Amino acid sequence: MASKLYVGNLNFQTQEHELRDLFSQHGEVLSANVISDRETGRSRGFGFVEMATEEGARAAESALDGQDFDGRQLKVNEAKPRNDRR
Repeated sequence: MASKLYVGNLNFQTQEHELRDLFSQHGEVLSANVISDRETGRSRGFGFVEMATEEGARAAESALDGQDFDGRQLKVNEAKPRNDRR
């Protein structure tokens, strides 16, 4: 079963392929997304990584939370369900 992780405090220059490469060291990555501002297109400094297995997600979370990546200390935890914005 896939598991989605929130990745915060990203460097504003971090690209999706770099995020995918980092997390793939801990398991199969299904998707990696860096969230960008709609108006400017600039990174908002966070993203989401979907891992193929719960075990891979837990391994990535424990290994990468608090680690330095591109000069920033990552914040990695389980993604919370998105609230409906109606």
